Amino acid sequence: MARILVVEDNPQNLKLTTIILEGAGHRVTPARDADEAARALEGALPDLIVMDISLPGRDGYELTRELRRSPRTAEVPILVLTALAMPDDARKAYAAGCTAYMTKPIRRAMLLEHVGSLLPPEPEPTVSRAGRAPTPPEEPGIEPT
Repeated sequence: MARILVVEDNPQNLKLTTIILEGAGHRVTPARDADEAARALEGALPDLIVMDISLPGRDGYELTRELRRSPRTAEVPILVLTALAMPDDARKAYAAGCTAYMTKPIRRAMLLEHVGSLLPPEPEPTVSRAGRAPTPPEEPGIEPT
């Protein structure tokens, strides 16, 4: 499944988001503020970032703008997950460069729907017949067992 960076300063929200995403098979890297998120992004890039707006220090708007300015992180989808629910809050998030916007309280089905819409589809598993013995043809009058 996907690698997801969750940037959330509230311990309960971070735990709930992590449980939901890991329960769906994703690998979660938690970050409690923008600086911790920036350090996590020095390694392998995630497939998706789930970002709170109200963070200590640099807020989610500022971090999103920074990520969009960097060629390395410019294309990583960012789902804003915030308690800020006014129409102007959504406009600010999109103006900063977020890909999708969702308000709290965290709802499992809605979170997974948003995440699924932002991730590339999983490739269909291919079944190789190589190395398998061919199935012998059935003989007339003999029931297969």
